[in-house]
Amino acid sequence: MTRILFISSTGGHFSELMQLKALLKKYDYSIITEKTKSTKPLKKKYKKKIGYLVYGTKNNMFTYPFKFIYNCFKSLYYYFKFHPDYIITTGAHTSVPMCYIGKIFGSRIIYIETFANINTKTVTGKLIHPIANKFIVQWPTMKKLYSKAIDGGWIY
Repeated sequence: MTRILFISSTGGHFSELMQLKALLKKYDYSIITEKTKSTKPLKKKYKKKIGYLVYGTKNNMFTYPFKFIYNCFKSLYYYFKFHPDYIITTGAHTSVPMCYIGKIFGSRIIYIETFANINTKTVTGKLIHPIANKFIVQWPTMKKLYSKAIDGGWIY
């Protein structure tokens, strides 16, 4: 059976990603997000199908590099634990290491640019666009910004 890893940071990115939860019934799946108060309860629902990365925003520039490096190693651990055929992400920063690890080891990368951006690229979009097998935008205007973009419409 096809294995799919769904990964995103917490908050709006995770809300967008969970709009795809119908796919969880069709595939062998795993979910990775950041560990916060709002995501801890997901462990009861998804049990061994969910993994957590350290929550870290770019707001604290002193601790962010350390958390990012830690998350890179933890992403490597999760990659080999789940060994996905596909990685689907809506961003943000927590998904970048996993996508590059997946690309190196042969997973197909599907990136969905956030609904929040209508006219500007995201940092994550810029980083993943070169390696994505499928790069989906939710606004037609975004197709002008990314050469490989497919207009997938809204996922809400």
